[in-house]
Amino acid sequence: MENAEAHASMEIEALSEPNNGSGSLPPKPKFEPLKAHEMSDGRVQFRKVPVPPHRYKPTRNNWEAIYALVYNDMKIDIRMNLKARRIELKTRPDTPDISHLQKCADCLHAFMLGFDFDDARSLVRIDEIYVDSFEIKDVKTLRGEHLSRAIGRLSGKGGRTKNAIENATRTRIVIADTKIHIMGTFASIKVARDSLCSLILGSPAGKVYSKLRQVSARLAERF
Repeated sequence: MENAEAHASMEIEALSEPNNGSGSLPPKPKFEPLKAHEMSDGRVQFRKVPVPPHRYKPTRNNWEAIYALVYNDMKIDIRMNLKARRIELKTRPDTPDISHLQKCADCLHAFMLGFDFDDARSLVRIDEIYVDSFEIKDVKTLRGEHLSRAIGRLSGKGGRTKNAIENATRTRIVIADTKIHIMGTFASIKVARDSLCSLILGSPAGKVYSKLRQVSARLAERF
């Protein structure tokens, strides 16, 4: 029995040895990285970003900056469909990464939500930046004057409250009627959203400021 096992192990070792005369393994094959259009089997990828009526003029004013970022830097074809009122994006043969298409679409979508283009371009430059959206009715059902007062508490006099939350949490906030959009990192968005929800629920601005100072100091120590 032992002789049979030894004979079988010798056969396995003999088979595992290289058959070439030099005694070295064959060279490893070298494959060039796939291009964006090769990853999708040569198919062109498309994205369409609708332009709402109130963002049509800002899009026209910032079109040169949008075109320079998308076409020159990210290597994505872009055009404005005036009939359908939407921006159309597609990949090119020289697009270095297929993810550039989605990054450009996210950047333009954030711009259509009301963010400045200088802030929206951070979605392309930094991977940890996100956009979170919610409505006032998701926090508390308010109608009439109660809803108007809640929106006033979120903005503050001359936008002072909104600016204070932005500076403390390093985020950007857009209040569009009853919808609220926040741009920033995951932890910063959570802190800003908690502060805005407290204002919606009726907390005074002074109490929200003091809590915001404590949380922002903790975030600064963490990073």
